[in-house]
Amino acid sequence: MDRFLVKRTPGSLPGNEEEEEEEQTGGEPGMDRGSKRKRPRREPPGSVAPLATPGWQHIRAEGLDCDYMVLFGKAEADDILRELEKEVEYFTGALARVQVFGKWHSVPRKQVTYGDAGLTYTFSGLTLSPRPWIPILERVRDRVSEVTGHTFNFVLINRYKDGCDHIGEHRDDERELATGSPIASVSFGACRDFVFRHKDSRGRSPARQVAAVRLSLAHGSLLLMKPPTNTHWYHSLPVRKKVLAPRVNLTFRKIVPTKR
Repeated sequence: MDRFLVKRTPGSLPGNEEEEEEEQTGGEPGMDRGSKRKRPRREPPGSVAPLATPGWQHIRAEGLDCDYMVLFGKAEADDILRELEKEVEYFTGALARVQVFGKWHSVPRKQVTYGDAGLTYTFSGLTLSPRPWIPILERVRDRVSEVTGHTFNFVLINRYKDGCDHIGEHRDDERELATGSPIASVSFGACRDFVFRHKDSRGRSPARQVAAVRLSLAHGSLLLMKPPTNTHWYHSLPVRKKVLAPRVNLTFRKIVPTKR
């Protein structure tokens, strides 16, 4: 929705100043064509339109601070997706399960972590050590660092085979995350809905009503989630049964090494 958008000069760096199915709410972890610019199309309440032109789209709400752009053109994004599908090796067995409300469940998607040696990341009952960086991940990481001005030493990769694979509402607020560092989410493949919900508006009897923020994360796009977003807002990728193509999402983070 337009009221969530803050316009900025295209190319400037951030940080310097249809629902088809019911959304998932499980808390299981884990978005210049010329001199004339078109007026943004008005969206339903609580939504944000996909980016129409190059440059950053700034998304703001109470306690929510995000920046969105299409980082890779279609040809380059297609090439990266092919490489990811060929080179990334996902976890299997016990590492493909998560703990939710004391019970273990198979993850409704594929996942794996890559990053610097010596790091660990714990969520949903799992403590994960990253696999070593591979060239295609370094390529994407370095581009993200170039446009954001932030460095990252870890990436969590989720692969959704189609619209039935999903991730429930959760916050990326694990203690290993470096204080003040953003999370950079890069998407390849099928365009999927991405929903932010304020912590006070969750559940059957919410403390208050706060409009959800809905995005459509495009092929080759970058969503930069900056503090304090993950303190106040949960996010999810809901089931969308009409989506038949796969999506691969890379969330780059800065992890503080565990003291030994």
